[in-house]
Amino acid sequence: MSDNVNADPAELAKFSELAHRWWDPESEFKPLHQINPLRLEWINGICPLSGKRVLDVGCGGGILADSMARKGADVLGIDLATKALRVAQLHAMEAQTSNIQYREISVEILAQEQPASFDAVTCMEMLEHVPDPASVVQACARLVKPGGSVFFSTINRNAKAFMLAIVGAEYVLNMLPRGTHEYAKMIKPSELALSCRNAGLDIEATRGLEYNPLTKRYWMSDDTSVNYLFATRRNA
Repeated sequence: MSDNVNADPAELAKFSELAHRWWDPESEFKPLHQINPLRLEWINGICPLSGKRVLDVGCGGGILADSMARKGADVLGIDLATKALRVAQLHAMEAQTSNIQYREISVEILAQEQPASFDAVTCMEMLEHVPDPASVVQACARLVKPGGSVFFSTINRNAKAFMLAIVGAEYVLNMLPRGTHEYAKMIKPSELALSCRNAGLDIEATRGLEYNPLTKRYWMSDDTSVNYLFATRRNA
């Protein structure tokens, strides 16, 4: 990997190691399977996916990308974790999901190659895993057509997020592998909002994602103190 690629080799190795478990709904990726219907409906409500050309940045094993294709979008999923991409491609073949492609390419390089060519871009649970999140936001903004939608989701950086997303999820409840998230890489909504503004993206909606460990249920709310989502639109 070249030195100028905005990726952490340790992060890529971490997700590649788990690649074969992406589509097991009881695996380490259970939270992604559980939250996917929520985020899919939220995205589809703001930007109806049918007939749209959509890019999923940091697609991993393809959980969101595959579901967007099944909503009728023409989807390209990109990632730099080779094994996860192979799993995504294999799943698309097994599930016979049409109108979906996967590529091993960085979002920054794709932005140079195909600027302003997607109706919508999603970048979910990815910004907290890269060295330079603002660079990813800029690239996503370049890739979407003027007036198109860009969706982000990530984790806030505060004491509550540390207790729930790291201590709780990784060490107490064992919902995620230990070391999945690093506190220093978490991103405050104000920081993400600044990156969006600098990239020419207007924030249209924000939502929080909450979890009850007793009922094991996720839901969306106005509470962005831990997990949160942004819907943005590129200036026309």
